[in-house]
Amino acid sequence: MAKYVYFFGNGEAEGRGDMKNLLGGKGANLAEMTSIGLPVPAGFTLTTEVCTEFYKNDRNYPAGLEEEVNQHLAQIEQLMDKKFGDTQNPLLVSVRSGARASMPGMMDTVLNLGLNDDTVQGIIAQSGDERFAYDSYRRFIQMYANVVLDMDGDILEHILEKMKEDRGVEEDTALTADDLKELVGLFKTKVKEELGHDFPMDPKEQLWGSIGAVFGSWMNFRAKTYRRLNNIPAEWGTAVNVQSMVYGNMGDDCATGVAFTRDPATGEDYFYGEYLINAQGEDVVAGTRTPQPINKAKHKPGDLPAMEDVLPDCYEQLDKIRDILEKHYTDMQDIEFTIEKHKLYMLQTRSGKRTAKAAVKIAVDMVAEGLISKNEAVMRVAPEQLDQLLHPSLDPEASKTVVAKGLPASPGAASGQVVFSADEAEEAAKIGLKVILVRVETSPEDIHGMHAAEGILTARGGMTSHAAVVARGMGKCCVSGCGDIKVDYANEQFTARDGQVFKKSDVITLDGSTGEVMQGEVPTVQAELTGEFSQLMEWVDGIRRMRVRANADTPFDAQVARDFGAEGIGLCRTEHMFFESDRLTAVREMILAADLEGRKRALAKILPMQKGDFLGLFKVMKGLPVTIRLLDPPLHEFLPHSDKDIEALAGEINVPAQTLKAKVESLHEFNPMLGHRGCRLAITYPEIYDMQVRAIMEAACELIKQEGFEIVPEIMIPLVCEVKELAILRANAIRIADEVIASYGVKVSYLIGTMIELPRAALTADIIAKEAEFFSFGTNDLTQTTYGLSRDDAGKFLPTYVEQELFPDDPFVAIDQDGVGQLVKMGCELGRKTRPDIKLGICGEHGGESSSVKFCHRIGLDYVSCSPFRVPIARLAAAQAVLEEG
Repeated sequence: MAKYVYFFGNGEAEGRGDMKNLLGGKGANLAEMTSIGLPVPAGFTLTTEVCTEFYKNDRNYPAGLEEEVNQHLAQIEQLMDKKFGDTQNPLLVSVRSGARASMPGMMDTVLNLGLNDDTVQGIIAQSGDERFAYDSYRRFIQMYANVVLDMDGDILEHILEKMKEDRGVEEDTALTADDLKELVGLFKTKVKEELGHDFPMDPKEQLWGSIGAVFGSWMNFRAKTYRRLNNIPAEWGTAVNVQSMVYGNMGDDCATGVAFTRDPATGEDYFYGEYLINAQGEDVVAGTRTPQPINKAKHKPGDLPAMEDVLPDCYEQLDKIRDILEKHYTDMQDIEFTIEKHKLYMLQTRSGKRTAKAAVKIAVDMVAEGLISKNEAVMRVAPEQLDQLLHPSLDPEASKTVVAKGLPASPGAASGQVVFSADEAEEAAKIGLKVILVRVETSPEDIHGMHAAEGILTARGGMTSHAAVVARGMGKCCVSGCGDIKVDYANEQFTARDGQVFKKSDVITLDGSTGEVMQGEVPTVQAELTGEFSQLMEWVDGIRRMRVRANADTPFDAQVARDFGAEGIGLCRTEHMFFESDRLTAVREMILAADLEGRKRALAKILPMQKGDFLGLFKVMKGLPVTIRLLDPPLHEFLPHSDKDIEALAGEINVPAQTLKAKVESLHEFNPMLGHRGCRLAITYPEIYDMQVRAIMEAACELIKQEGFEIVPEIMIPLVCEVKELAILRANAIRIADEVIASYGVKVSYLIGTMIELPRAALTADIIAKEAEFFSFGTNDLTQTTYGLSRDDAGKFLPTYVEQELFPDDPFVAIDQDGVGQLVKMGCELGRKTRPDIKLGICGEHGGESSSVKFCHRIGLDYVSCSPFRVPIARLAAAQAVLEEG
């Protein structure tokens, strides 16, 4: 018979830390902490297999589960010397989720379970503290009503706030036992009024209601959103942990807290965390009270007292446990703890979410400390995280008007228009607006808006609040606990400390490294990558086999790419050069010319400009390969389309407006992506590619002759679907190239290849390889033509496909390995069959996405090419691909 429940307590556990797939991260780590002798309250874990069965069987549990739960509940009762549901000596439990991947705040928790009008008297007898008992009871009703009974949490919260207002107090802790007893009555009445039935009093009913709610929360909106953003499969399921309660809200010798064994924002090696006296766990992360630091390491005048001073014995024990956990797990840990009557209990440990800066520093430091190997350090940093390090921060020389200051919860800088709801943030991002999400405090329901926003600002909450933890995990700039602002949702505005009002759509800037909030948009500076980052990337480059190039069209972009470690240019899009203002007129003159001679005259004007472009690129990329794609887009893209713009251009080039309009209409295509573009243009107008090849070769020959450069230009012909197209254009290119080489009297090697971006090209790659010395897979267009999707239009429905799990990912973000990927693999194999030394790479945006890079490694590509800022991401992913081979 299957085992669905695993026990832990009193130094013994049925599970282990390596059983995360079965017990979830929380359950596995509770078992592991118990086994290594740490103080963990006794409990048991319902496995992820129960979750699987729960959804497979229309939310019904597998046979025998109830009996197993009862047996393990009896074990807790025996160990704690209390009885679940007993009115004299009651056992209370917590019910928490725990997926194999950390999902902070995304699923549901219920504390103080087992309380009712009778057992609360037993808690009073146990503790001798009526106030504590009723505080626990009101908390339980609030959580259970929201999590299990699906009642809006604000309803009971409003009753609590009104009572505090009526009593003239600000903190929950200032309410008396009689106040809380009255509050329990008000809560129960409101539950019946809202839901039409009494709040459940049977502890067993409460337990199974909570277990069902936690399993049910695996499929709630915020959990599904988080899984989609973090590529966590739905079939993994969650475990449920039932654990005996320990109380941080029994008085001033009790506390609860959250800590990280190192600073999760910077990676600095100091014990970083917050705690609250006389509180329960959700108080720390919810931001309802301002937490206090656990130690004095960064204590400033005016800060609240540190745990190190208030509860020194418990702090000393916690500091020792910090050291034990880091050495045991060899990673930075995120821990939760409760202190009950000066006794410390560990409630959770897990690998802590961290910023990219912290991830890199911790990985490099732990190698120096002898905790992990260099290879492990390389595997510790998620490639996508590096994005946080590669973008600008605030210019320290720029003038700025600081209007408020909060906690520096997640580093980086962001500017945008103010919005006050997650839905607004998401809608604004869809139309390209940059926004800052401003909330009193965030909750897991805000996950989609946090993802869409450039940055997050909250009025309440500490460094370990929901906003801070989730923002750091996403790499979003965040300022939390900003008491300097007062948020007014009703009027869609917030007021700064000086009385200045910021309304919806006003622009503000956040500095997540200092906690500053600034008026307007503040300029930024480029990121600097030194120190630990350089060390990590040195290890990365010593491991990877696949090269990484960049997509760059200007010397500036090429220099950025080279600074980030690019080993050449994998795609220079020459059409971007055609749009430059100093040559657009000549391009239009060429398009509008009535005959070949007219086109040649216009192209002669463009030639020196194109040559200048290539000189600049070759100089920056000295000694590295440069792949130049000849003109790809249809000609109508270079012409105006509105009547007003047509008339303006007609006057500028002295052509009748009607003539110009007729030309524009003659070039119109119903589906330009599949129309007269790429190599098809050059078959019709070979003089265009002739000019470009001449410009490339003149630039190369000049640098070789005058400056002694070593250059091997790679000339790429786009959109080939038939080898005869390539044969004609290759012959033309060779003719022009050899003419130029002869005229300069130098020796130059060059390659001519093609983009594989149509399914037919991949399917006939063995034939095309006869005329191509390299293939560059244009996976953007290959994805469009394989799926029959327009990248420009698919955004309207692709998110729905991903949300409903029809597609595992957006195929324009991560390469579709089963479809598009197989065409790439086939193209590689067929190409090498004909030409064993053919050079193979990809130049679509997939070249900077980690799972796509790893796929390219597995199928044997020579290089990937991506945008300059994603070069380090591709380098790291390529190294991880080698290590994942085992």
